[in-house]
Amino acid sequence: MQGDSITQILLPLMLCFIMFSLGLGLTAGDFRRVLAQPRAFVIGFICHFLVLPGACYLMLQFVSLPAALAVGFMIIAACPTGATSNLLTYLARGDVALAVSFTAVASVVTIVSLPLIVSFAYAKFMAAEAVAVKLPIGLMMGQIFLIVGLPVALGMLFRAFKTEAALRLEPIATKVAAVLFVIIVAGALAKNWALFAATFGQLAPMVLALNLSMLAVGYGLSRLAQLDARQSVTVALETAVQNATLAILVGSTLLKNDQMALPGVVYGILMYAGGVIFVFVARKLVGAPER
Repeated sequence: MQGDSITQILLPLMLCFIMFSLGLGLTAGDFRRVLAQPRAFVIGFICHFLVLPGACYLMLQFVSLPAALAVGFMIIAACPTGATSNLLTYLARGDVALAVSFTAVASVVTIVSLPLIVSFAYAKFMAAEAVAVKLPIGLMMGQIFLIVGLPVALGMLFRAFKTEAALRLEPIATKVAAVLFVIIVAGALAKNWALFAATFGQLAPMVLALNLSMLAVGYGLSRLAQLDARQSVTVALETAVQNATLAILVGSTLLKNDQMALPGVVYGILMYAGGVIFVFVARKLVGAPER
């Protein structure tokens, strides 16, 4: 993908549309809702922005991976929650309002947190290259704002000023976004098939271990913090379902390294396996919906 016009131009545009479609489903009330249930949000924030990157970094200390793949895993851990976490939360009978609120805030926080975590990972795992190439954190923040923050804001503005049109457009845009996600993952696979085939056996167990452990940790810490079952299920999914599309873009386009994008590709495929299993478990934990 490196140097390819599809990667450099089309991939960012596709991600912009995906984030715009996410913005169509958000309102200012979603951000205000965080203030109404601060404890649930704080636990989710700790799990997603502190525990997940920390656990990923700790896991990488016990495995032997090429430096670029290690950075790729940290990129995944640094990405915001994926939009599909809201759907999985609904299917799992979780707190959808909390999920939507967290997704909205995470998209904003990521503009700052992702470049910082990636810079840390780059310095730790690619020491020789890090000495020669100092990552432009400010520039990366600006790029992520243009690719993630701005499209979400535009989607929200469209929803606020053209509500009826936005409500009609949202389900169509969501379906298009899902198709674009599949195209991005398939394109990354096709362009790096040899590298993917050579590393899948090594990456898949790590991806599943990280995904399943974060589902368990997110739920467990939430229950310890005395959140109810619905909120705990939501925090678990918001901790483990990542924006794999952004991870692929950061690795292949912003950092211009195909290997760094591969963990995002594998995670983008396998996180749904853990997510679906968790949905069935969560439905039993939450119980029948109230009528």
